[in-house]
Amino acid sequence: MILVFLLADVEIIRMNKIVNAILSGGFGTRLWPLSRPEKPKQFLQLFGDRSLFQHTVLRNADLVDANMILTNESHYKMATEQMQELDKQFDYKVLEPVARNTAPAITLATLSVDKDDILFVTPSDHMISDKDVYDKCVKEAVELAAKGFLVTFSIKPTYPETGYGYIEYKGNEVLSFREKPDAKTAKEFVESGRFNWNSGMFCFKAGTFLNEIKKYSPEIYTKSVEAYQKGITKETMSAIPEDSVDYAVFEKSDRVKTVLSDFSWSDMGTFDSLMDYFLSNDKEDLVKTIKGTGVKNCHALSKKMVLGVGIKDLIVIETEDTILVLPKGEGQKVKNIFNEYGEA
Repeated sequence: MILVFLLADVEIIRMNKIVNAILSGGFGTRLWPLSRPEKPKQFLQLFGDRSLFQHTVLRNADLVDANMILTNESHYKMATEQMQELDKQFDYKVLEPVARNTAPAITLATLSVDKDDILFVTPSDHMISDKDVYDKCVKEAVELAAKGFLVTFSIKPTYPETGYGYIEYKGNEVLSFREKPDAKTAKEFVESGRFNWNSGMFCFKAGTFLNEIKKYSPEIYTKSVEAYQKGITKETMSAIPEDSVDYAVFEKSDRVKTVLSDFSWSDMGTFDSLMDYFLSNDKEDLVKTIKGTGVKNCHALSKKMVLGVGIKDLIVIETEDTILVLPKGEGQKVKNIFNEYGEA
């Protein structure tokens, strides 16, 4: 919203703030043992000596007026230190003593700003290139948000990924949201040309979002307001029903639009996507090609030389206390390994 004031024949224009609300509460369990609860993937400085979190802040710096962090209390110190390295600071913060998924976190974020401010909600652990295309998409989303829409960013798929949700669209209209499909369905989605990946990035006026979550998920709204007013504690946060923002609002609202986005995007959610990024960006100092006899398409993230005999399509990850070996294409299953051995 633009407010125009006329004072002594001088026109003063004020535009409500665009706030980058950075979701940074995840633990990156599919990248264990590289990503640990005490230092998850978004804070690992592996990407040109910067972290995915820092790249997120820098990527959006010229598009927004303020920064907000949504994270847990244990990660706030890391986030603050990495902001200081960039000579930046947080204008707002929402610290969660207990995780309740994205719907409560984003509701608390919207309560923290003016109802006419626009929130640009971004995960902190994605890698995006094609900055000119990205900027154009963000500006389009801001324009739609200013008109009172809830905006998603849907990414043109480059292959049939089973680890992402999908958005069925026609123009900028959202026809349906689809959960992570099996391989056959993902292939059908991509071949149809009617589905894009759901990026998990959103843009909307704070007031628009609050109206919609009050309408479609009233208990989340009510308990979030109580937590905001009383103070966000373990007790008040635990009282908020746990749900994703997709389920709680976006899949129910009739005010949803999508920006069709064809910038290069990865959620860096698995070792498959991490290796693809390093290999396509000539990061031989980080990723080594496994050599030996009869070795095909095998790579290692290791400080040591890794050799093999008669192996193909493998990824090897070495940390100080763990070595993980997995077939390429099976990165989604690392979360199961973390659940069983990650706290050992």
